[in-house]
Amino acid sequence: MVIDSLDVPFVGAPMAGGPSTPDLVAAVGEAGGLGFLAGGYLSAQQLARQIADVWDASSRPFGVNLFVPESANTFAMPYAAGLVPLTGDDRAQAVARYRESLLPVAEGLGVELPEPVAGDPDDWERKLDLVVREKVPVVSFTFGLPGPAVLAELRRSGVETVVTVSDVEEAEAAIEAGVDGLVVQGPDGGGHRGTLDALKEPSPLDLTDLVGLVREGCSVPIFAAGGISTRARAREVLDCGATAVQVGTALLRTPEAGTALAYRRALADPAFSRTVVTRAFSGRLARALETDFVRERDGLAPAAYPEVHHLTVPLRRASAAADDHRAMALWAGTGWREADDMPAGAVVRRIVGD
Repeated sequence: MVIDSLDVPFVGAPMAGGPSTPDLVAAVGEAGGLGFLAGGYLSAQQLARQIADVWDASSRPFGVNLFVPESANTFAMPYAAGLVPLTGDDRAQAVARYRESLLPVAEGLGVELPEPVAGDPDDWERKLDLVVREKVPVVSFTFGLPGPAVLAELRRSGVETVVTVSDVEEAEAAIEAGVDGLVVQGPDGGGHRGTLDALKEPSPLDLTDLVGLVREGCSVPIFAAGGISTRARAREVLDCGATAVQVGTALLRTPEAGTALAYRRALADPAFSRTVVTRAFSGRLARALETDFVRERDGLAPAAYPEVHHLTVPLRRASAAADDHRAMALWAGTGWREADDMPAGAVVRRIVGD
């Protein structure tokens, strides 16, 4: 399998919204690792162009990450009292209230906020057909667990499958469904937490402990993700049973990444003192640099993905276009200080060696 035979134990994390580019994926592959395109937020046509660009740039294996829409998610979570997900009118009203709180920001940026729309198929079926047709070696899934039939069909087509999990319960469900490998995500990672349910609180266990527990119950390859930015940390998680480390934040300032200029500057700005986990930008828990936007609105954002995501997209785009980070989602793991302006291949060598 590709996922169990990397030249170096390094995976370039898929980072949706721009940072993951074909050039970045190819550069990680050429350095001996496994790069991933971020299929989330792209149309099937846009993703097809990026896949073709990777094939043109490199002969190395690579992967594509897909977001699992709620309609295709087979993970069933028993909800405790007080944790029942928002549905129907309650959900619509909570999203409407959050939209109202964002109007002053939108006015300041000169944009209009869309009316919230429930549901997000994300070109799911077309993207599944695409990765089979284009013979993508590996497909990873985030935000949900595809059914056994989907995973089996991909396997018959020669596509290896990986699912992002955040605790032992999710790992067991993914293995039972028939995945070929796991991305085990710890609490220090930047960007979205990969829980299989949007409402679920991810495990607070340190990544080394989490990898060790998951490894006890399975023999499939494990990509350990979350806050890995140094060689010492990479060695710790590899020694606990990980097959490879999955790294995202440390690649954000590389020249191959599509990271916006204001985002790059923020990562290097000593004025930022910490990262926080917030629902403010998408309705799902995600770790980002703490900004005034996050401090003022985190408690207002409902657990309503993708409605909250669609509400904030115009704000984030306008802020990036104005070269102003104030309304941007500055996704970053706890090791963001180690992100440096160096080629992706150099980052691979710095973290896992040759």
